[in-house]
Amino acid sequence: MKLRGTMSIDHRGHLLIGGCDTVELARQYGTPLYVIDEAALREKAREYRRAFHHYMPDSEVIYAGKALLTSAICRIIDEEQLSLDVVSGGELYTALAAGFPPERIYFHGNNKSPAELTMAVTKGVGRIVVDNLHELRLLQEIASIHGAEAKILLRITPGIKTNTHAYIQTGQFDSKFGFPLGSEETVAAVEWAARRMPNIRLMGLHCHIGSQVMDLMPFRLAAEHMLRFAAELRARMGLKLAELDLGGGLGIRYHEGDEPPTPAEYAQVICQTVTALCRELGLEVPKIMVEPGRSIVGEAGTTLYTVGAIKDVPNVRRYVAVDGGMADNPRVALYQAVYEACLANKAAEEAAEVVTIAGRCCESGDILVREVMLPPVEPGDILAVFSTGAYNYSMASNYNHLPRPAMVLVYEGKSDVIVERETYEDLIRLDRIPPRLAVSQDCAAGGSKSAAAAR
Repeated sequence: MKLRGTMSIDHRGHLLIGGCDTVELARQYGTPLYVIDEAALREKAREYRRAFHHYMPDSEVIYAGKALLTSAICRIIDEEQLSLDVVSGGELYTALAAGFPPERIYFHGNNKSPAELTMAVTKGVGRIVVDNLHELRLLQEIASIHGAEAKILLRITPGIKTNTHAYIQTGQFDSKFGFPLGSEETVAAVEWAARRMPNIRLMGLHCHIGSQVMDLMPFRLAAEHMLRFAAELRARMGLKLAELDLGGGLGIRYHEGDEPPTPAEYAQVICQTVTALCRELGLEVPKIMVEPGRSIVGEAGTTLYTVGAIKDVPNVRRYVAVDGGMADNPRVALYQAVYEACLANKAAEEAAEVVTIAGRCCESGDILVREVMLPPVEPGDILAVFSTGAYNYSMASNYNHLPRPAMVLVYEGKSDVIVERETYEDLIRLDRIPPRLAVSQDCAAGGSKSAAAAR
């Protein structure tokens, strides 16, 4: 078991994160519980800034909020001087409500609504990443109505297929995202944005090739494809683009076999590729932006569960059920994601048995970890599943009417709730009963008795 971030094991054999005893966290706040290691999150953000500013001092690191976005996370990202990528009106509202500077917000999405675009324009977000012609026309109309100038990037699909799960590949031509690289429609969109739309200011180009990418070569190819397209636009229409956003997607360590590149290695490949090819093509070096999300927050997150039922299927497997599952972590069911785990209250004990960690949802596919080696497991043990900071809370649901877990931030021995645990009352807070169904319980009981008597 490889510990992450500030993790350690104390004299009682308990797992500590941020100086906090995870067994005590589970007792104090209940389980399931998302735990975010603040120091690890901040250090990864700083690692990215250092890496890119070493090569390009004017580069910009933009945190991809879809990985994990809460008001407290927005504050941390702001304090670490990163910009913020949002993909919906809800994410934009959260960022603004948390006081995040709108000029450092990048607004993404392949089907932004008129209301969302209006919010972006009137609140003065820094860049709107335009995904299609419909959006481009709609944005010009909205910006004109409000007498505003919308600064945009055009999202381009560069035709690069990555070695990751098909559901999180986004850079191939057959994609719902962006303008296909080099198509006449794409060139026309560039010309419209640059020359024919008075309320649109085209700042540059954007691409994103996928998520959980472990090989740096696709990032190099994406940079090359985008710069050659920029050179083509300059030759065809004399257009000089000042910005190039190469998206995110760098992978993290989920299990022992994962060996992701470091932010420093990633920055070196991106920046050296851009510098060398701009020199070759005679282009001015654009401002480079990247959008890491998972690789900033993923390994900073751990989820705690309480062990319940244990079931042995003779000569097949031992199932260890916990009080969470696919409702708080759908990635295993969606992507066949693989995680590592330990018993937080027995972290110093030697692993002795292979078990499968099952969730509590009414689905056979609700498995959190398959065939993990653990010390002897008993009901009441606290299970810690690692690297759950990204796309766990943000994709969580109320399936089976399970309240979503609380989230705590741990730092230097202190813990703070940053998301309250949902209650049963929260589950029905938005429910409404039509008047025709709103009979009193007495009437309903009387009707049932009458019906029974009639039978």
